Amino acid sequence: MKMVTLPDGVRVPAVGQGTWYLGENKGTEAQEIEALRAGIDAGLTLIDTAEMYGSGASERLIGKAIQGFDREKLFLVSKVYPHNAGRAHIFQSCENSLRRLGTDYLDLYLLHWRGSVPFRETVECMQELIRRGLIRRWGVSNLDIDDMEELWRVPGGSGCSVNQVLYHAASRGIEYSLLPWMRTHGVPLMAYCPLAQAGDLDWKLYESQVLQEIADAHHASIAQVLIAFAIRDGSTIAIPRSGKKAHTLDNAKAAALVLSEAELARIDQAFPAPRRKEPLDIV
Repeated sequence: MKMVTLPDGVRVPAVGQGTWYLGENKGTEAQEIEALRAGIDAGLTLIDTAEMYGSGASERLIGKAIQGFDREKLFLVSKVYPHNAGRAHIFQSCENSLRRLGTDYLDLYLLHWRGSVPFRETVECMQELIRRGLIRRWGVSNLDIDDMEELWRVPGGSGCSVNQVLYHAASRGIEYSLLPWMRTHGVPLMAYCPLAQAGDLDWKLYESQVLQEIADAHHASIAQVLIAFAIRDGSTIAIPRSGKKAHTLDNAKAAALVLSEAELARIDQAFPAPRRKEPLDIV
């Protein structure tokens, strides 16, 4: 499994498991648990969730799926709502997430997006959560370059482990300024929706002759090419969502797919990176 090194030296899989919308349908619960467990067995030991997802339903599903696995070999990520990211609520929010997941610590806790709570207060709370042993490290999600620069000016703000933002071949706005800033400051990217939600965000990806030809050359699918594209730089963690075992195993195989310079150039031509600043893409 291709790995990414976090700022504290911990190595995590370059491909993990996203869980947005999972756990919300009792009729598919067994299938989703099977998919998560198959993913863990295949090396997708990083699992991302949030208190927002199904109002905790995703966390509860993961809690069931990880039963019987060695907790130390898993890397569990959850996120706190912006309105809960201050002293009044963050400690209870974190404990609620831990209870639903059936664990006593999170490997990574993220601010889901920016809200009204000052960064200084959120950072202080994250540091306190680490001191209490409830989380191992913290990060952010959906922050653009101006937000990241402001975060870095806050005492302790540079302790941020990742920034999780939307990123796929047809949504490359972060490459103009945010991603270069993150690379300079050693902040790994966690890419959500690397498959453009199976085309729901951009169908032209799955109708692309270029991507299909590249996929055929590797005896792969377009989805696998998209994951390989997302993690190509060695500093990006992709977290595709899947509620089906077969799709999860396909995602795991994508970690071994290496695109050539010529193939990357073809993708660049078909889906070029922007030449000016664009608003951060958020769903």
